[in-house]
Amino acid sequence: MSTTLSPQASRDVASQLHPYTNARKLESEGPLIITRGEGVYVYDETGQRYIEGMAGLWCTALGFSERRLIDAATRQLETLPYYHVFSQKSSLPTIELADKLIDMAPGPMSKVIFANSGSEANDTAIKLVRYYNNARGKPQKKKIISRMKAYHGVTVAAASLTGLPNNHRDFDLPLPGVLHTSCPHYWRYGETDESEEAFASRMAADLEALIEREGADTIAAFIGEPVMGAGGVIVPPKTYWDKIQAVLKKHDILLIADEVICGFGRTGEMFGCDTFHIRPDLMTVAKALSSAYLPISAVMLSDGVYQTIADNSATIGTFGHGYTYGGHPVSAAVALETLKIYEERGIVGHVQQLAPRLQSGLRELAEHPLVGEARGVGLVGALELVADKTAKTAFPETGKMGAFVAQRLQAHGVILRPIADSVAVSPPLVIDETQIDDILSAWRKALDEGHAWARQQGWVA
Repeated sequence: MSTTLSPQASRDVASQLHPYTNARKLESEGPLIITRGEGVYVYDETGQRYIEGMAGLWCTALGFSERRLIDAATRQLETLPYYHVFSQKSSLPTIELADKLIDMAPGPMSKVIFANSGSEANDTAIKLVRYYNNARGKPQKKKIISRMKAYHGVTVAAASLTGLPNNHRDFDLPLPGVLHTSCPHYWRYGETDESEEAFASRMAADLEALIEREGADTIAAFIGEPVMGAGGVIVPPKTYWDKIQAVLKKHDILLIADEVICGFGRTGEMFGCDTFHIRPDLMTVAKALSSAYLPISAVMLSDGVYQTIADNSATIGTFGHGYTYGGHPVSAAVALETLKIYEERGIVGHVQQLAPRLQSGLRELAEHPLVGEARGVGLVGALELVADKTAKTAFPETGKMGAFVAQRLQAHGVILRPIADSVAVSPPLVIDETQIDDILSAWRKALDEGHAWARQQGWVA
């Protein structure tokens, strides 16, 4: 069916290659063009209003009209619009932000290095780990273990860490030296009569078996999201992180915590590491660091890692890594103001107050015949859609049901994200109870419409 595109949509189709998009479908249907935002809402070119239930890409924590962030950017643009941190240079916002992040970190951290995106931060972590092991005379200790269904970005190295087929397919990824261990999704992969704790023990045993097959002296680091976001909002089973950390410590393997989605309040604590008692050697942050108003990311590293790197830079004569815009003073100023707002407005407490409403609403939707599992923590969650609840049977054409339900949600004024046949929610942290209820109400309508459509397809009785 052909669609008449608006002039702006036609211009978009003529000029842009969109990420995570079927390019031919875009040519025929065009994009949804968002023209402005206010609070948790965004508006398209026709004036239609939507609750942005994904905070953009899990990131716009303070909503779309926070004046203080605009003013912080303006002030810094008028003072020092750009400078770098190469070759013993710095700027005041960058210094203040690094200091603040070290104070906030969930465990003892020593230094911060800035980048521009979560992908860049995770790429940087890989390079730091390599540099670190070369510096301590272990050049063979270079492999990185990630997990199936993990998401760590889309640059060549970060996409290799990502454990999703579409991020590898036809890109000739993953790179050598990246390994993937089991996905800790208890509902999907737990065995009959296996408790969460027993499943967590099996996941840790799978990791240890992989380490022993490869040789611990070849494994540099394990990277993990506290909650796996773009893989489907997979919340770890009870005791999982305790058991994983014990294996890593036993084999002298660094732990990199990817807090790009979980960081700054999303899970009901300042960091996902706080929620799940994770103590990493390196930690990456981005997204909500500036409420996504400007690009910025960071890698935090422990003192043990830093001291080894610093000594090696003295031996070599330099630490040969950095980005032109890493530590950009305007982005840093906006990030500082963002962190101040989180503290002044008690954003973590607000999340803790509202999380039960969202999570209980998801559990109620789990009773719907289309829903196999409702899962989440804090203000992030997902519903996994199945053809048969009892057997946990997936739909015959992966992704079509999730896309259909997300499209119906959008028709009802709510933007959520389909991930295969799961549908995720991750709203701005400033959302209120009424707006959560509006999301849940629209979701129920979309599920009913999805169930009727699935009957038409012959997928459900």
